[in-house]
Amino acid sequence: MIKGIVLLIVFIAIAIMVGKLVTKVKMPAILGWLLTGMMIGPYALGWLSNGMLNSTWFHVISSICEITAGLFIGTELIWKELKKSGKQILTICFSEAFGAFLIVTIAFGIIFAVTDIPIYLAFIFGAIALATAPAPSLSIINEYKAKGPVTSTLIPLAILDDVIALIVFFMVIGVTSNVLAGGGLPLYYAPLIIVLSIIVGIVMGILASFILKKECDKKSTILLVLLCVILTTGVGLYINEYILPSPMMNLMLVGVTFSATFANIIPIERLEQIKEHINIVIILTMIILIINLGAPLDFHLILGAGVFTAIYIVARAIGKLGGSYIGAVISKAPVTVKKYLGFTLLPHSGVSLIFTGIAVSTLMQPAPEYAAIIQGTIAAAAVINEVIAVILAKQGFKLAGELDDKKELELNTESVIQGL
Repeated sequence: MIKGIVLLIVFIAIAIMVGKLVTKVKMPAILGWLLTGMMIGPYALGWLSNGMLNSTWFHVISSICEITAGLFIGTELIWKELKKSGKQILTICFSEAFGAFLIVTIAFGIIFAVTDIPIYLAFIFGAIALATAPAPSLSIINEYKAKGPVTSTLIPLAILDDVIALIVFFMVIGVTSNVLAGGGLPLYYAPLIIVLSIIVGIVMGILASFILKKECDKKSTILLVLLCVILTTGVGLYINEYILPSPMMNLMLVGVTFSATFANIIPIERLEQIKEHINIVIILTMIILIINLGAPLDFHLILGAGVFTAIYIVARAIGKLGGSYIGAVISKAPVTVKKYLGFTLLPHSGVSLIFTGIAVSTLMQPAPEYAAIIQGTIAAAAVINEVIAVILAKQGFKLAGELDDKKELELNTESVIQGL
């Protein structure tokens, strides 16, 4: 175990260095982390073995990281701010989110019907496609000091988009688990695991608010947050292991609800202090999660998934661009929002990679061949799409006339993480 932890620290250091190299060519550091996982995994250099990936201690660390990953989204879900978004934001958000879901699901549904692959896999692809990674677009906003209708629409929409993605994804995974169990699980099990996750998150979030509301120094804040995260992880693991018929309550959803709950209870000044202090913790946990996703990837699978990857990227882009345009038209948004908002929604890493890891773990035992299809397709799409999407996102802001041309875009590691 000690040797494994030392190796994990070394892997994190390597990922950080590769991430910094990737940012030199103005790409998100998260791609460097993913490539590091692939490089050190069993199918490449073999430094990170299957034995280590499947060990109990690594599973516990990964679970803690899933709860922490929920802090990305949860701490931004301030109810007072969300209420200001209005019907326009909600209309556009639902339209672009379900646009991507429908187009991707239909595209793969047709292909899988012909190739005799189960249709539930198409819904999983559609659910993963829902997610938007706000990091690159928000980094552009920050670096260029972007202002205007597209910018003001994107910021709250990026948060709501991930909320919808979480709900739809976990519903699809729940139903898929029921199908793979041969009908052994009751139909209400899919919504139950979501409701249970939310309840656990709310209860632990309320308890955490009493611990975190009092101001203290950076070191104490980090320790208190970690204590709350570890306790929440323990409750989630216990329920998965001893209460549910199979371990399917997802810890990231618990983490989102947990952090959103305490974020809406404690003073906003204290919340901002916490977010600033725990940034380094979030970076490290995200690196571990992405390494864990990239390590089991077989490069041959990525190469073999070329057609599926191309279809996925194109179908998702059509869904996001078309859905955002339709939503903007319905809600009577400004012309620039109608034309260019969709380009800022194309980045896809971050949450989507975590979703992929969850989908793969769900399918690995009952249907490993289909887990490989998802793993190879999304991994390749994450690399290819992110390169294209960052360029198009910047172009969207530029065409909308919202960039300060005097500012230079620098997608460094810190700005990317803060945007996630």
